[in-house]
Order: sequence, then structure tokens, then C-alpha cells
Amino acid sequence: MPESRINPRYRTFAYGRIHGIMEGNNLLKNISITGCCIECAAQVDNIQPDTEYQLEIKPERAAHIGKFKLLVERKWIRSEDSFNEVGFNIIAFPKGKLFQRYVDYLAFRSSETNATSEN
Repeated sequence: MPESRINPRYRTFAYGRIHGIMEGNNLLKNISITGCCIECAAQVDNIQPDTEYQLEIKPERAAHIGKFKLLVERKWIRSEDSFNEVGFNIIAFPKGKLFQRYVDYLAFRSSETNATSEN
């Protein structure tokens, strides 16, 4: 069933982490201006709902955008055999220009991919 969202989610090749809680190279699966999803092998039981966390995003090299941080709240957790997914609502983006550049980059990349697949 396709997801119905107000804001499109863009697939990424970025990493995300929350210092002291979700360390290492955790895959940022997708992101929009309102939320994101992280996939990781680590336990995520300690990420509490209704609690603000500072999520550091390291975009893929091709984006030519430096690391930036987002303030997020956990929305949901999905656990599988060997990995976990955590969905976050984005509350604030202190370095908004980097975040907006990254979302713009992902939107452009997505439109190029869609145009190529239609030809």
C-alpha cells in the first residue's frame, strides 16, 4: 500500500546518529521536512517517546553538504531479526540552511531519477 504523506520522503545514502544512544553508522533511510527514518543494528529501546534528541546527519559525499543536526522526537520503533528502524518527527533544524540544501538536493536527485526512468 503506498504511503500517503503531506511532504514527500526522499531516500538517502546518509548516516545518522544520536551521541551516547545511537552510535556508529546508522543508515538514514529517508527524510522529509517533517520526519525521517533511521535503520540500525543497535538496540533502540532506550530512545524514549516525547523526548527531544539531537540527531546528527552526515550526508553522502555526492551531496557536497557538511554534517548538520536536527532536533527530533521518536514516533515509532520497528524491530526485525537483525536490525531496527526508528521513525522520528523533526521538531527543529538549528542549521536550517544545510538541512534545506540537503532536502533540495534529494528532491532534485529524485526528479532526475524519475525523469530517467520515464524515458
